[in-house]
Amino acid sequence: MNEYLSISTESLKENNAFWTAKEITQQPECWSITRDLVRNNDELAPWLESVLAKENLRIILTGAGTSAYVGEALAPHLTKACNRLVEAVSTTDIVSSPDQYLISSIPTLLVSYGRSGDSPESVAAIKLADQVLDDCYHLVITCNEDGSLARYANESEKAFSVLMPSQSLDQSFAMTSSFTSMYVATLAIFAADDKQLAFAIDAAQHVIETLCPTIQDISQLNNTKQIFLGSAALSGMAKEASLKYLELTAGKIGCFCESSLGFRHGPKSNVDEKSIIIMLDSNDEYISHYDNDMVNELTANAIAMKVVTLKGLLPEVPDDLSDVWLGLPYIVICQILSFYKSLSLNFTPDNPCPTGEVNRVVQGVNLYPFG
Repeated sequence: MNEYLSISTESLKENNAFWTAKEITQQPECWSITRDLVRNNDELAPWLESVLAKENLRIILTGAGTSAYVGEALAPHLTKACNRLVEAVSTTDIVSSPDQYLISSIPTLLVSYGRSGDSPESVAAIKLADQVLDDCYHLVITCNEDGSLARYANESEKAFSVLMPSQSLDQSFAMTSSFTSMYVATLAIFAADDKQLAFAIDAAQHVIETLCPTIQDISQLNNTKQIFLGSAALSGMAKEASLKYLELTAGKIGCFCESSLGFRHGPKSNVDEKSIIIMLDSNDEYISHYDNDMVNELTANAIAMKVVTLKGLLPEVPDDLSDVWLGLPYIVICQILSFYKSLSLNFTPDNPCPTGEVNRVVQGVNLYPFG
């Protein structure tokens, strides 16, 4: 391919933006490969079935940063789809205070996400869970077969590792295809739906092939604040969208996220004439009432520089499409917006913070013994 996101590969390489553009673009293909990897894993289903049969089993989805938002975006949908409580608790919370998040007497399945699997908190959270919990099992979903998470899982009888497609191990600073591949893998494991995945793939491809000029136009606006709104499952996606924008603009734009109802409770004071607001509007008829009310209110206030609803940018969305699948093309839009904004501010998306204040794999974490 001679270009990604409507920019030549030569120009992308000159601006240290090649990997980010390529990894955003490859996502629809990654999702299909990921689904097949899960489907063709003959050992996963029997292992998981035996764990899920545990009485009173607690399921915790965990990771740090973007990997934590995989769980936050999935937990509401999986709770409903699996008819059992599925919780999202970050590894940073587990590591800093394990006894406040883990209940020793309750059997627990800890689902751990990690692009590299080498973040300091990743294995630390697993080890603390094993220390604190009487009966603990681990499902590791990672992009790096050589990472600490994968190695730990392969050496434990009470753990199982699911490896993502090799291309999902992003070379760029920001997690894009790694985030969505781990997200799709979890859905394929716990709540597979080929029809809805097919729509998400087609819609994301439509975004990549036709909407880049529209998204780039938004990125050229001279905003100083970027706000993402989403409810329920789309609240987690709004958090990831906000983090992606913050990372790729090296913290130079104020980024905020909230639910539609939560926005009125103080955060709406962020809105000014330099604000762009992106609504990740729900396809759920009930939830959409609250999203629509907020959009109408923001439009009537006429304060924000621009208010954008994402659903209207996509091909016709089926009435039965769950928000958890709609979130996939939505996050691709937000990734592309963040990418273009980074370039417009003369940053280098593959490494927007070359001075090292933040790193691709987190550094500088001291781990302390617990108990």
